[in-house]
Amino acid sequence: MKIIETPLSGLLIIEPQVHKDERGYFLEIFHQQRYSTLDLPLFVQDNLSHSKKNVLRGLHYQASHPQGKLISVTRGEIWDVAVDIRQDSPTFKQWFGMVLDSTHHQQLYIPPGFAHGFCVLSSEAEVLYQCSDFYFPAAEKGIIWNDPDLKITWPIDHPILSPKDAAYPRLQDQLL
Repeated sequence: MKIIETPLSGLLIIEPQVHKDERGYFLEIFHQQRYSTLDLPLFVQDNLSHSKKNVLRGLHYQASHPQGKLISVTRGEIWDVAVDIRQDSPTFKQWFGMVLDSTHHQQLYIPPGFAHGFCVLSSEAEVLYQCSDFYFPAAEKGIIWNDPDLKITWPIDHPILSPKDAAYPRLQDQLL
């Protein structure tokens, strides 16, 4: 397993070991003993999302009960984005984005205190995310995907959004 630090504190790219041969491949998406060396929280909920091309989900976070997330793509390709919304962080309002896909098997660990979103680049994608806290509907919040203050560079111009994601406010209108 290889760990790559990003410019945002706590946000990690993880490259698990992939065992390939003529039959295909095998990898451990998560191994508690190995991942515990990274000081990751205990994951209590796994979610699987299936989306078609140009769907954009996010930017989501929970105001109370913040979640750490380990993101993996089991099919397809996405542009994954994490935004630091920790007001006491030196990288507050900064974002990090990268392609995650089912070919390279990189993972992105997003610590609590970040908003998360992704858009689908392939014809369809399945995204597995393991969460460090349960989903609490009353704590659910979001930031509009194209918040002009964040200046996120999305690789699509006209995303397919849920009504809820399309209606989220800018971060400055909901500072925690």
